[in-house]
Amino acid sequence: MIGIPETNTLENATISGVSHEGLTVRLKNGKLARLAIIDEDGNIIEAGQTVAKEAWNVTLAVYKNMMIGKGHLRIFSSPPGTKLSNCSISAMN
Repeated sequence: MIGIPETNTLENATISGVSHEGLTVRLKNGKLARLAIIDEDGNIIEAGQTVAKEAWNVTLAVYKNMMIGKGHLRIFSSPPGTKLSNCSISAMN
């Protein structure tokens, strides 16, 4: 995927990112909104700035690993103190 991906595809909100600020979510009417992690049953698991910061940090980690030539890598994020069954970074070959 070379080039800039399509953005501004949400019906009711926009997500923007600034390198030194992270992610910001706004509704189409201009009001601030927040990101959330919602399980398959519709329960909000986590929400707010910590979710936005984690999403931003994972995005940066993927990008930086690609830029330093580590190939195609998958970055995992887990709740503090919880280890995933896979290692935190795994190569995708």
